[in-house]
Amino acid sequence: MRRSPLAALVLTALLLVTPGAAQAAAPDRAAVPDRAAVPDRVGEAVAALAGVRTAGTAWGFDPATGRMTLTVDDTVTAAEVATLRTVADRAGALLRREPGTLRTLIAAGQGIYGGGARCSLGANVRSGSTYYVITAGHCTAAAGTWYADSAQATVVGTRTATSYPGNDYGLIRYTSRIAHPSAIYTYPGLLAVNSYGNAYVGQAVCRSGVTTGVRCGTVTALNQTVNYAGGSVSGLIRTNICAEPGDSGGPLYVASTGVILGILSGGSGNCTSGGVSYYQPISEVLAAYGLTLP
Repeated sequence: MRRSPLAALVLTALLLVTPGAAQAAAPDRAAVPDRAAVPDRVGEAVAALAGVRTAGTAWGFDPATGRMTLTVDDTVTAAEVATLRTVADRAGALLRREPGTLRTLIAAGQGIYGGGARCSLGANVRSGSTYYVITAGHCTAAAGTWYADSAQATVVGTRTATSYPGNDYGLIRYTSRIAHPSAIYTYPGLLAVNSYGNAYVGQAVCRSGVTTGVRCGTVTALNQTVNYAGGSVSGLIRTNICAEPGDSGGPLYVASTGVILGILSGGSGNCTSGGVSYYQPISEVLAAYGLTLP
């Protein structure tokens, strides 16, 4: 069916953004349990724990106990622990200490930066003993060297391949010792990537990206072609999930199984009023470059 002129105008060509143009993201409601779907006590705990900003802490819902949990690492001082215990008690949450130090990891869905642009990591993959990042091709086209932070102090690696337009995927080869687990960052927490698969219409899916965190919905169409200002991209998965600038390259996945399906190419709308998004199938990328999941 021919796209109407209005639809063509509202289509977001690329979900790539320069840090200076990015607006501060609102707290991501999808990063915590839906208050309507959990007992009131969990919703109250979420409200209390959302204010915790102490470095070396983490919090979230623990299915094993059915309670919210506030975790502290070895860098949290005794005085800080005492304060946090008060917060946990007020929230009805468990306070748990875990050995070691919470540190930055580059997992799928987290931000990567290069050439003044910000995108999201799609998947950590490898060819033999060489490890790569898969992200959107319109992202890798923007820069040769990519970093884990907007200050560009921590190098991720260098671009080794770009396929855009036509397709929308690219590779960045890790050149640093930064940890790169086969996992998706779920704002907060990590979901292990167990395998990859092919999407089907009606499938329940989620995506993760640095701008808007985790958002979920369903697959609404396959094999879609999108005409961006930079060219056409075909064979895409369409969903009713919103996305915004900077989310490009992030993973589309099945939350219940850890199966990754694709990486974000583009979309229209936003996460305030709603929108749709399109994804490059991950199986095509793996086959094109002879890659496997770690």
